[in-house]
Amino acid sequence: MKLNTAIIGCGKVAHLHARALRDIAESNFVAAQHYSADKAASFATAYGVKAYTDVGEMIAREKVDVAIVCTPHPQHREPAIRAMQAGAHVLVEKPLASTLEDCDAMIGAAAALGKTLGVVSQRRFYPAVQRVKAAIDRGKIGRPALGTVIMLGWRDQQYYESDPWRGSWAGEGGGVLVNQAPHQLDLLQWLMQDEIVELYGVWKNLNHPYIEVEDTALAILKFRQGAVANIVVSNAQKPGIYAKVHVHGTNGASVGVQTDGGAMFIAGIPSVVEPPKNDLWTVPGEEDVLPLWEKQDAEFFKIHDPVQHYITLQDQDFIDAVLQGRAPEIPAIEGRKTVEIFTAIYRSMEEDNIIKWPVR
Repeated sequence: MKLNTAIIGCGKVAHLHARALRDIAESNFVAAQHYSADKAASFATAYGVKAYTDVGEMIAREKVDVAIVCTPHPQHREPAIRAMQAGAHVLVEKPLASTLEDCDAMIGAAAALGKTLGVVSQRRFYPAVQRVKAAIDRGKIGRPALGTVIMLGWRDQQYYESDPWRGSWAGEGGGVLVNQAPHQLDLLQWLMQDEIVELYGVWKNLNHPYIEVEDTALAILKFRQGAVANIVVSNAQKPGIYAKVHVHGTNGASVGVQTDGGAMFIAGIPSVVEPPKNDLWTVPGEEDVLPLWEKQDAEFFKIHDPVQHYITLQDQDFIDAVLQGRAPEIPAIEGRKTVEIFTAIYRSMEEDNIIKWPVR
Protein backbone atom coordinates (compact mmCIF):
# COMPACT_ATOMS: atom_id res chain seq x y z
CA MET A 1 0.00 0.00 0.00
CA LYS A 2 1.19 3.51 -0.84
CA LEU A 3 0.49 6.75 0.99
CA ASN A 4 0.26 10.11 -0.75
CA THR A 5 3.06 12.27 0.63
CA ALA A 6 3.95 15.96 0.42
CA ILE A 7 6.46 18.58 1.55
CA ILE A 8 5.56 21.82 3.36
CA GLY A 9 8.28 24.46 2.99
CA CYS A 10 10.76 24.18 0.12
CA GLY A 11 14.03 25.24 1.73
CA LYS A 12 17.37 23.42 1.82
CA VAL A 13 16.44 20.52 4.10
CA ALA A 14 13.26 19.88 2.09
CA HIS A 15 15.38 18.44 -0.72
CA LEU A 16 16.56 15.64 1.58
CA HIS A 17 12.99 14.71 2.45
CA ALA A 18 11.83 15.05 -1.14
CA ARG A 19 14.46 12.57 -2.29
CA ALA A 20 13.42 10.24 0.53
CA LEU A 21 9.73 10.46 -0.35
CA ARG A 22 10.57 9.86 -3.99
CA ASP A 23 12.56 6.71 -3.16
CA ILE A 24 10.49 5.07 -0.40
CA ALA A 25 8.39 2.27 -1.88
CA GLU A 26 5.33 3.04 0.24
CA SER A 27 5.41 6.76 -0.66
CA ASN A 28 3.59 8.34 -3.57
CA PHE A 29 5.19 11.80 -3.52
CA VAL A 30 2.54 14.10 -4.99
CA ALA A 31 3.00 17.74 -3.98
CA ALA A 32 5.05 20.52 -2.38
CA GLN A 33 3.94 23.78 -0.76
CA HIS A 34 5.75 27.07 -0.25
CA TYR A 35 4.42 30.57 0.44
CA SER A 36 6.34 31.76 -2.64
CA ALA A 37 4.65 30.50 -5.79
CA ASP A 38 7.90 30.71 -7.76
CA LYS A 39 9.85 28.69 -5.19
CA ALA A 40 7.05 26.13 -4.92
CA ALA A 41 6.93 25.76 -8.70
CA SER A 42 10.71 25.41 -9.03
CA PHE A 43 10.89 22.79 -6.27
CA ALA A 44 7.87 20.86 -7.57
CA THR A 45 9.23 20.81 -11.09
CA ALA A 46 12.51 19.35 -9.86
CA TYR A 47 10.69 16.38 -8.35
CA GLY A 48 7.80 16.01 -10.78
CA VAL A 49 5.09 16.89 -8.27
CA LYS A 50 2.39 19.57 -8.06
CA ALA A 51 3.06 22.99 -6.55
CA TYR A 52 0.88 24.80 -4.02
CA THR A 53 1.03 27.93 -1.90
CA ASP A 54 -1.80 26.90 0.47
CA VAL A 55 -1.31 23.96 2.85
CA GLY A 56 -4.97 23.10 3.33
CA GLU A 57 -5.69 23.17 -0.39
CA MET A 58 -2.73 20.92 -1.12
CA ILE A 59 -3.71 18.33 1.50
CA ALA A 60 -7.34 18.27 0.41
CA ARG A 61 -6.89 18.31 -3.36
CA GLU A 62 -4.05 15.78 -3.44
CA LYS A 63 -5.53 13.60 -0.66
CA VAL A 64 -2.20 13.76 1.17
CA ASP A 65 -1.77 11.12 3.88
CA VAL A 66 1.64 12.25 5.20
CA ALA A 67 3.14 15.74 5.10
CA ILE A 68 6.64 16.73 6.22
CA VAL A 69 7.03 20.26 7.59
CA CYS A 70 10.34 21.87 6.58
CA THR A 71 9.60 25.53 7.31
CA PRO A 72 11.75 27.73 9.62
CA HIS A 73 11.37 26.75 13.29
CA PRO A 74 8.93 29.47 14.45
CA GLN A 75 6.71 28.58 11.48
CA HIS A 76 6.10 24.91 12.29
CA ARG A 77 2.89 25.27 14.28
CA GLU A 78 0.47 26.78 11.77
CA PRO A 79 1.18 24.54 8.76
CA ALA A 80 1.40 21.41 10.90
CA ILE A 81 -2.00 22.05 12.46
CA ARG A 82 -3.55 23.05 9.13
CA ALA A 83 -2.22 19.88 7.53
CA MET A 84 -3.66 17.71 10.32
CA GLN A 85 -6.99 19.53 10.15
CA ALA A 86 -7.08 18.84 6.41
CA GLY A 87 -6.50 15.12 7.02
CA ALA A 88 -2.73 14.45 6.96
CA HIS A 89 -0.39 12.88 9.47
CA VAL A 90 2.60 15.16 10.02
CA LEU A 91 6.34 14.76 10.52
CA VAL A 92 8.06 18.00 11.60
CA GLU A 93 11.70 18.90 11.04
CA LYS A 94 13.71 19.56 14.19
CA PRO A 95 13.16 21.23 16.53
CA LEU A 96 9.46 20.49 16.94
CA ALA A 97 8.98 24.24 17.50
CA SER A 98 10.78 27.23 18.94
CA THR A 99 8.36 27.53 21.90
CA LEU A 100 6.60 25.15 24.27
CA GLU A 101 3.32 26.86 23.48
CA ASP A 102 3.66 25.87 19.83
CA CYS A 103 4.65 22.31 20.80
CA ASP A 104 1.58 21.92 22.97
CA ALA A 105 -0.71 23.36 20.30
CA MET A 106 0.55 20.83 17.74
CA ILE A 107 0.49 17.88 20.15
CA GLY A 108 -3.01 18.85 21.30
CA ALA A 109 -4.25 19.11 17.72
CA ALA A 110 -2.83 15.69 16.86
CA ALA A 111 -4.58 14.13 19.85
CA ALA A 112 -7.88 15.84 19.10
CA LEU A 113 -7.80 14.94 15.41
CA GLY A 114 -6.45 11.41 15.84
CA LYS A 115 -3.36 12.14 13.75
CA THR A 116 0.21 10.89 14.08
CA LEU A 117 2.73 13.64 14.82
CA GLY A 118 6.47 13.03 14.84
CA VAL A 119 9.69 15.01 14.90
CA VAL A 120 12.89 14.52 12.90
CA SER A 121 15.94 13.44 14.91
CA GLN A 122 17.64 11.10 12.48
CA ARG A 123 20.82 10.75 14.52
CA ARG A 124 18.94 8.29 16.75
CA PHE A 125 19.17 5.89 13.81
CA TYR A 126 22.99 6.00 13.59
CA PRO A 127 24.46 2.54 14.35
CA ALA A 128 26.91 4.16 16.79
CA VAL A 129 24.02 5.77 18.67
CA GLN A 130 22.01 2.55 18.59
CA ARG A 131 24.94 0.72 20.21
CA VAL A 132 25.03 3.24 23.04
CA LYS A 133 21.28 2.95 23.58
CA ALA A 134 21.39 -0.85 23.57
CA ALA A 135 24.23 -0.94 26.09
CA ILE A 136 22.36 1.37 28.46
CA ASP A 137 19.09 -0.54 28.03
CA ARG A 138 20.85 -3.78 28.89
CA GLY A 139 22.36 -2.34 32.07
CA LYS A 140 25.95 -2.59 30.87
CA ILE A 141 26.90 0.68 32.59
CA GLY A 142 24.57 0.26 35.56
CA ARG A 143 22.30 3.31 35.60
CA PRO A 144 23.27 6.48 33.73
CA ALA A 145 24.92 8.74 36.31
CA LEU A 146 26.68 11.46 34.30
CA GLY A 147 25.91 12.68 30.80
CA THR A 148 27.88 15.12 28.68
CA VAL A 149 27.18 16.89 25.41
CA ILE A 150 30.03 18.76 23.74
CA MET A 151 29.32 20.27 20.32
CA LEU A 152 32.02 22.55 18.93
CA GLY A 153 31.01 23.68 15.46
CA TRP A 154 31.19 26.68 13.17
CA ARG A 155 28.78 28.78 11.11
CA ASP A 156 30.10 31.67 9.06
CA GLN A 157 28.48 34.85 7.79
CA GLN A 158 27.68 33.22 4.45
CA TYR A 159 25.62 30.60 6.27
CA TYR A 160 23.56 33.19 8.13
CA GLU A 161 23.01 35.16 4.93
CA SER A 162 21.94 32.04 2.98
CA ASP A 163 18.35 32.46 4.23
CA PRO A 164 16.77 35.70 5.45
CA TRP A 165 15.35 34.10 8.60
CA ARG A 166 18.66 32.85 9.99
CA GLY A 167 20.31 34.55 12.95
CA SER A 168 17.27 36.39 14.31
CA TRP A 169 14.97 35.70 17.24
CA ALA A 170 11.86 36.28 15.13
CA GLY A 171 12.99 34.25 12.13
CA GLU A 172 14.96 31.42 13.72
CA GLY A 173 13.68 31.39 17.28
CA GLY A 174 17.20 31.19 18.69
CA GLY A 175 20.72 30.25 17.69
CA VAL A 176 22.85 27.16 18.23
CA LEU A 177 20.41 25.76 20.81
CA VAL A 178 17.47 25.88 18.42
CA ASN A 179 19.13 25.04 15.13
CA GLN A 180 22.26 22.91 15.56
CA ALA A 181 22.10 21.44 19.08
CA PRO A 182 18.62 19.81 19.11
CA HIS A 183 20.06 16.53 17.82
CA GLN A 184 22.52 16.24 20.71
CA LEU A 185 20.02 17.55 23.30
CA ASP A 186 17.58 14.89 22.12
CA LEU A 187 20.17 12.14 22.39
CA LEU A 188 21.17 13.24 25.90
CA GLN A 189 17.66 13.20 27.34
CA TRP A 190 16.88 9.92 25.53
CA LEU A 191 20.00 8.13 26.72
CA MET A 192 19.88 9.35 30.34
CA GLN A 193 16.56 7.52 30.80
CA ASP A 194 15.33 9.83 33.52
CA GLU A 195 13.30 12.98 34.01
CA ILE A 196 15.11 16.30 34.29
CA VAL A 197 14.18 18.19 37.48
CA GLU A 198 16.23 21.38 37.21
CA LEU A 199 18.70 23.23 35.01
CA TYR A 200 21.01 26.21 35.20
CA GLY A 201 22.20 27.65 31.90
CA VAL A 202 23.85 30.59 30.17
CA TRP A 203 24.30 31.64 26.56
CA LYS A 204 26.65 34.01 24.76
CA ASN A 205 27.44 35.37 21.32
CA LEU A 206 31.23 34.96 21.18
CA ASN A 207 32.20 35.86 17.63
CA HIS A 208 29.11 36.45 15.46
CA PRO A 209 28.33 40.17 15.85
CA TYR A 210 26.16 40.14 12.72
CA ILE A 211 23.44 37.93 14.30
CA GLU A 212 21.01 38.55 17.17
CA VAL A 213 21.02 35.08 18.66
CA GLU A 214 23.52 32.99 20.64
CA ASP A 215 26.39 31.08 19.09
CA THR A 216 27.33 29.36 22.39
CA ALA A 217 25.41 27.91 25.35
CA LEU A 218 26.20 25.91 28.50
CA ALA A 219 24.01 24.18 31.06
CA ILE A 220 24.09 21.94 34.12
CA LEU A 221 21.18 19.52 34.55
CA LYS A 222 19.94 17.44 37.48
CA PHE A 223 17.76 14.35 37.06
CA ARG A 224 15.11 12.88 39.36
CA GLN A 225 17.07 9.75 40.30
CA GLY A 226 20.25 11.68 41.09
CA ALA A 227 22.11 11.76 37.77
CA VAL A 228 23.66 14.96 36.47
CA ALA A 229 24.64 16.21 33.02
CA ASN A 230 26.57 18.99 31.37
CA ILE A 231 25.88 20.68 28.02
CA VAL A 232 28.42 22.74 26.04
CA VAL A 233 27.31 23.68 22.53
CA SER A 234 28.86 26.28 20.25
CA ASN A 235 29.06 27.49 16.65
CA ALA A 236 32.17 29.56 17.39
CA GLN A 237 35.06 27.16 16.54
CA LYS A 238 36.52 27.24 13.01
CA PRO A 239 36.08 25.11 10.98
CA GLY A 240 34.09 22.92 13.38
CA ILE A 241 35.67 20.24 15.56
CA TYR A 242 33.17 17.60 16.72
CA ALA A 243 29.92 16.82 18.49
CA LYS A 244 29.93 14.12 21.17
CA VAL A 245 27.41 12.60 23.56
CA HIS A 246 28.84 10.50 26.41
CA VAL A 247 27.09 8.64 29.21
CA HIS A 248 28.93 7.38 32.30
CA GLY A 249 27.29 4.77 34.52
CA THR A 250 27.01 3.87 38.18
CA ASN A 251 29.27 0.83 37.70
CA GLY A 252 32.10 3.00 36.34
CA ALA A 253 31.66 2.03 32.70
CA SER A 254 31.22 4.64 29.99
CA VAL A 255 29.79 4.67 26.46
CA GLY A 256 29.80 7.44 23.90
CA VAL A 257 29.31 8.54 20.34
CA GLN A 258 30.83 11.22 18.17
CA THR A 259 27.81 12.13 16.07
CA ASP A 260 29.64 14.74 13.97
CA GLY A 261 33.28 15.35 13.20
CA GLY A 262 35.17 18.05 11.34
CA ALA A 263 33.30 20.86 9.59
CA MET A 264 29.68 20.37 10.64
CA PHE A 265 26.97 19.52 8.13
CA ILE A 266 24.97 22.44 6.75
CA ALA A 267 21.95 21.44 4.66
CA GLY A 268 22.54 22.24 1.03
CA ILE A 269 26.11 23.52 1.50
CA PRO A 270 28.95 21.11 2.48
CA SER A 271 28.79 17.38 3.09
CA VAL A 272 29.49 15.37 6.21
CA VAL A 273 33.24 15.16 6.77
CA GLU A 274 33.62 12.22 9.15
CA PRO A 275 31.43 9.18 9.81
CA PRO A 276 29.62 8.93 13.14
CA LYS A 277 31.53 6.63 15.46
CA ASN A 278 31.71 5.27 18.99
CA ASP A 279 34.61 7.18 20.50
CA LEU A 280 34.27 5.93 24.10
CA TRP A 281 33.54 2.40 25.31
CA THR A 282 34.73 0.93 28.63
CA VAL A 283 32.08 -1.75 29.16
CA PRO A 284 33.77 -4.65 30.95
CA GLY A 285 34.77 -7.32 28.44
CA GLU A 286 34.07 -5.04 25.47
CA GLU A 287 37.06 -2.72 25.62
CA ASP A 288 38.42 -3.94 22.27
CA VAL A 289 35.30 -3.48 20.11
CA LEU A 290 35.92 0.10 19.00
CA PRO A 291 38.36 -0.61 16.13
CA LEU A 292 35.95 -3.12 14.56
CA TRP A 293 32.97 -0.78 14.84
CA GLU A 294 34.96 2.15 13.51
CA LYS A 295 36.00 0.09 10.48
CA GLN A 296 32.40 -1.00 9.84
CA ASP A 297 31.07 2.53 10.13
CA ALA A 298 33.82 3.96 7.91
CA GLU A 299 33.13 1.38 5.20
CA PHE A 300 29.41 2.17 5.31
CA PHE A 301 30.20 5.88 5.14
CA LYS A 302 32.19 5.39 1.93
CA ILE A 303 29.29 3.87 -0.03
CA HIS A 304 26.30 5.80 1.38
CA ASP A 305 25.38 9.44 1.67
CA PRO A 306 24.91 9.40 5.46
CA VAL A 307 22.76 12.52 5.60
CA GLN A 308 20.32 11.23 2.98
CA HIS A 309 20.41 7.67 4.30
CA TYR A 310 19.30 8.46 7.86
CA ILE A 311 16.72 11.05 6.82
CA THR A 312 15.26 8.36 4.56
CA LEU A 313 15.26 5.85 7.43
CA GLN A 314 13.28 8.23 9.62
CA ASP A 315 10.82 9.13 6.87
CA GLN A 316 10.38 5.41 6.19
CA ASP A 317 9.69 4.75 9.87
CA PHE A 318 7.07 7.49 9.99
CA ILE A 319 5.29 6.19 6.90
CA ASP A 320 5.42 2.65 8.30
CA ALA A 321 3.99 3.93 11.61
CA VAL A 322 1.02 5.47 9.82
CA LEU A 323 0.43 2.32 7.79
CA GLN A 324 0.70 0.09 10.85
CA GLY A 325 -1.28 2.32 13.20
CA ARG A 326 1.60 2.60 15.68
CA ALA A 327 3.61 5.46 17.16
CA PRO A 328 6.69 6.51 15.19
CA GLU A 329 10.13 5.87 16.67
CA ILE A 330 10.38 9.56 17.56
CA PRO A 331 6.93 10.92 18.47
CA ALA A 332 6.26 14.61 18.98
CA ILE A 333 6.41 14.35 22.76
CA GLU A 334 10.12 13.52 22.42
CA GLY A 335 10.62 16.66 20.40
CA ARG A 336 8.90 18.68 23.11
CA LYS A 337 11.52 17.51 25.63
CA THR A 338 14.27 19.12 23.55
CA VAL A 339 12.32 22.37 23.32
CA GLU A 340 11.85 22.26 27.10
CA ILE A 341 15.64 22.02 27.56
CA PHE A 342 16.56 24.99 25.39
CA THR A 343 13.61 27.02 26.73
CA ALA A 344 14.98 26.43 30.24
CA ILE A 345 18.47 27.57 29.20
CA TYR A 346 17.14 30.80 27.73
CA ARG A 347 14.96 31.41 30.78
CA SER A 348 17.76 30.60 33.21
CA MET A 349 19.95 33.20 31.50
CA GLU A 350 17.14 35.75 31.51
CA GLU A 351 16.29 35.24 35.17
CA ASP A 352 19.83 34.35 36.35
CA ASN A 353 18.29 31.48 38.24
CA ILE A 354 17.79 27.72 38.35
CA ILE A 355 14.80 26.55 36.29
CA LYS A 356 12.63 23.78 37.72
CA TRP A 357 10.71 21.12 35.76
CA PRO A 358 8.16 21.10 34.30
CA VAL A 359 9.12 24.32 32.54
CA ARG A 360 6.14 26.65 32.55
